Amino acid sequence: MAQDVVKKRASRAAKDQENGKQWSWAAFGRYIAVIVVVFIALAPLYWTFITSVKDGTEINAYPPTLFPHHWNFNNYIDAFTKSDFFLPTLRNSVIIAVVTTVVSLLFGILCAYALGRTKFYGKGAMLAIVLSVNMFPFIAIVGPLYILFTNGLYIYNTYAALIVPNIVATLPLTIWFLTSFFRDLPADLEEAARIDGASRLQALWHVIVPLTAPGVFAAAILSFIAVWNDFLFGLTLTSSTAAQPVTVGITFFNSEHQTSYGMLAAAAIVVTIPLVILVLFLQRRIVSGLTAGAVKG
Repeated sequence: MAQDVVKKRASRAAKDQENGKQWSWAAFGRYIAVIVVVFIALAPLYWTFITSVKDGTEINAYPPTLFPHHWNFNNYIDAFTKSDFFLPTLRNSVIIAVVTTVVSLLFGILCAYALGRTKFYGKGAMLAIVLSVNMFPFIAIVGPLYILFTNGLYIYNTYAALIVPNIVATLPLTIWFLTSFFRDLPADLEEAARIDGASRLQALWHVIVPLTAPGVFAAAILSFIAVWNDFLFGLTLTSSTAAQPVTVGITFFNSEHQTSYGMLAAAAIVVTIPLVILVLFLQRRIVSGLTAGAVKG
């Protein structure tokens, strides 16, 4: 009996040791995969940054240097002071992104509430139509929009020329994203507010929206990022710095005779910083918003 017990313990110890080795190799493989993905994702950003802090001689040096010999931040100063287009286009992007996000979120909340909390005929078909708009290639509507804005509405090269199509691009995703949050929220909470004398609209803004704050924040951030990175509408529906976004303004660093690589890289870093700060400070909101509706308890 004692020998059998010893054999069982030895066998169990061998299995535990083997499982530990398998786990260690699996964990090692995951770490390697994470390192490779992070390297691929951050390598372009790193190269852009070191290019922005090099002088002209080192930028054109061959072979290129992986680490700058002399840190030079004049490219950042020159991007703001020696160009008459970077600051105006940066201001335009802020205005367009903020206004579009607010309007898209406002109408998206109202539409998502109607689709998620009320009953009416054809609700499923309407949600499918809204979602299908997001799958439409927006490059196909640039030509008609150009004709409409130059001959019909006469809003070409204005903020409205970019805000309107960007709302069309971000609103379907906002509606579809928030509908699932509103649908999964218990109806008792809204009914209690209605019994206390609140109207349907008051119950929406004071009860439902605060309870679905992670989803609202996630939808707002995704909409802001999409508008901030827009290049197609900004390139085709504007013609001057009066309304052009910064994604188009950066291309002006490429002149006919030369390209200011240092200032171009510095401007790219400056444009990226707001998105990085936004994601870093609100990453918990984004993650919780994206995963809140994934599991039902």
